[in-house]
Amino acid sequence: MRPLTEQDIRASFVNCSKGEAKRLAVPRDLGDRPWDDLDFLGWRDPGAPDRSYLVTERDGRLAGVALRYPASQRGFLHRSLCSVCLTTHPGGGVSLMTARKAGTAGREGNSVGLYMCTDLACSLYVRGRKAPESGGRFEESLTLEEQIARTRNNLFAFLDKLYT
Repeated sequence: MRPLTEQDIRASFVNCSKGEAKRLAVPRDLGDRPWDDLDFLGWRDPGAPDRSYLVTERDGRLAGVALRYPASQRGFLHRSLCSVCLTTHPGGGVSLMTARKAGTAGREGNSVGLYMCTDLACSLYVRGRKAPESGGRFEESLTLEEQIARTRNNLFAFLDKLYT
């Protein structure tokens, strides 16, 4: 992924108003992000415990999505699987992330969701740059490039649902 600026990020959101995008908390460490290892930029809002955001590039255009997830955590013995990167996590490591649909459907209250790593570090888990806490990744016969492509395709399939 190419490095993004705050202005790039704020202009990319497809499922919130320009005013909401202007007020959301953008990460302050954009210069320190491992851009070459990211399929999307994801972060949690430090001021709102139930909000996260992600921005990805697709077909040369940026798409930003405002997400919500439940604040309640599951028990440590419960394991869940991220539907984007296929990493397993204990407890609250995976959350149901919901996003308001784009356009009229979103203004009418329609949303879509998927189970995703709560810390939004899917790209780093796939590449082995970050290890899940007491969870893991399945040993796969796919190459790293194929796993990255699958991760991106899973994310893009979710993004497509925002427009239907």
